[in-house]
Amino acid sequence: MALSSPGTGAGPGSGSDFGTHTGAGTNTSSGTTVGSGTTAGADTSTGADTTTGAATDTGAGPGSPVAPRPTRGLLPLLLLGNSAMYALYVGVAGMLLALQIEAIDPADKVANFGLVAGVSAIFATVFNPVAGALSDRSGRRNPWILAGGLLAVPVMLLLGSVHTVLLVTIAWCLGQAVMNVYQAAITSVVPDRVPVASRGKASAAVGLGLPIGSTLGALVGAAFSEDYRTGYLVFGAIVAVTSVVFTSLAREERMPPRPPLPVRQQVAAFGSALGDHDFRWAFIGRALLVLGYFAVSGFQLYILKDHTDLPAGLSAEEAVAVLMPVNSVAMVVSTVLGGWLSDRFDRRKLFVGASAALAAVALVVPALSSSWPAMLVFSVVNGLGFGCYMAVDTALVTMVLPAAEDAARDMGVLNVANAGPQIVAPFVASAVVSIGGGYTPLFIVAAVLSVLGALAVRPIRSVR
Repeated sequence: MALSSPGTGAGPGSGSDFGTHTGAGTNTSSGTTVGSGTTAGADTSTGADTTTGAATDTGAGPGSPVAPRPTRGLLPLLLLGNSAMYALYVGVAGMLLALQIEAIDPADKVANFGLVAGVSAIFATVFNPVAGALSDRSGRRNPWILAGGLLAVPVMLLLGSVHTVLLVTIAWCLGQAVMNVYQAAITSVVPDRVPVASRGKASAAVGLGLPIGSTLGALVGAAFSEDYRTGYLVFGAIVAVTSVVFTSLAREERMPPRPPLPVRQQVAAFGSALGDHDFRWAFIGRALLVLGYFAVSGFQLYILKDHTDLPAGLSAEEAVAVLMPVNSVAMVVSTVLGGWLSDRFDRRKLFVGASAALAAVALVVPALSSSWPAMLVFSVVNGLGFGCYMAVDTALVTMVLPAAEDAARDMGVLNVANAGPQIVAPFVASAVVSIGGGYTPLFIVAAVLSVLGALAVRPIRSVR
């Protein structure tokens, strides 16, 4: 999965986007900025009627041929749909997949997990815009959400039945395919059906799916750590049931089909956006921070097994179920608070740099101590730093976009800074652990990357 910035109004399938520490190359287009400075508690309870963003932007009224009927309760459904998606990504890629690979080949689990994570991340990053383009061509989202959700069950059954690293890789790539069909379509619901004035609320609903889904994924994964095959089916069932609920209650009308952007134009757009001085440095800073974050978070289960001195009676799987809610709560608090404070003081660079530096400090803690309290401190401080960073950095990026008329395109370019490092991170992490002989060098490398990410915002000139 790959991180992205929600609520930008970018067209469907415009890029891949996170999730947080989901491990083996999960691609989350719906974003991780939990609220981006909005008050999340109020937002998610909104059941207001919404119409399409397209209709609102063009001035089309409710009776317009291109405007679907208002949908009651769309925001809670978006919260439900994204929570289910993140639960599967975190529970499967962050826990069950790691346990399965360890059972197949304990001696080479780090290298094998890095291989599966990297290959599946490449597949997810490529397939996400393809899946988005397919739903664009059809002019509908619900059939794709339903199809992706229902197919999750047989694919998860297949994943749990294979017994070699090669077959695990193939099965998880198939899992990425069906989940990206689901994900690309549900991500497109916001620009399709939510008016621009309400997209902050929609972004909060989508973003809150991350901590809620992550916590659910960790708890379910820990519950089925001794029987990962059944765990796979449970996660598949969660997504399947959610897809049925979403498509049954969130009515839609066919939108005009949208032609895909030619590859040549996409490449030209990428080069044009990075030619801008401030945008280029914002891109570099995001890429460095994301690389450092996912290099560690993807191997969390193995870190707890092989690096951390856990209390007697606490398994690594149970430790994940403890750390995930702690991290999620810290992330929600810092996301909302950081966004609000950066608005109040009008200082984006200060908060982005400070939060990236805080993430670096968090990574130093487990490098210095392998104790369980050190991991708890790391989880809290890392959640505070990363949550604030993603909220405020997204706001900063929107202020350094090269051209307002190309905002959606350039936000899609930024998603490369989210997706690309997630492809590289598993390979980098497994190499560092193998060469360095443990996880302490990995924490240090990730901390250095976070510091460089903090420093990268300093050359930006147009934002304080």
